[in-house]
Amino acid sequence: MTGLTLDLKSFRVSLAEPQPPAGLSPALQALWWDAKGDWHRAHERAQERDDAAGTRVHAYLHRKEGDQSNAEYWYRRSGAAPSILTLDEEWQELAESLLARG
Repeated sequence: MTGLTLDLKSFRVSLAEPQPPAGLSPALQALWWDAKGDWHRAHERAQERDDAAGTRVHAYLHRKEGDQSNAEYWYRRSGAAPSILTLDEEWQELAESLLARG
């Protein structure tokens, strides 16, 4: 993100808008679209960058989709262990972590 500072509450409030806030990283855009119920658009955004954030969100999205073997592949790519949190808890953990990076 460039010059955009959001906390989790502001990020959640932004979900009422038709588009994500300008300046969000592709990984945060993916989480935003996922929260809006648009898995496919979220998946497209997660794939935009082959970085740690993108691969980690990509893993979460495949876990949410129910494709555990694909999710495990993306967890390995991201260097993270497969999550044992609920999907809602994992989404929040990811959002908080990515928002904190600014």
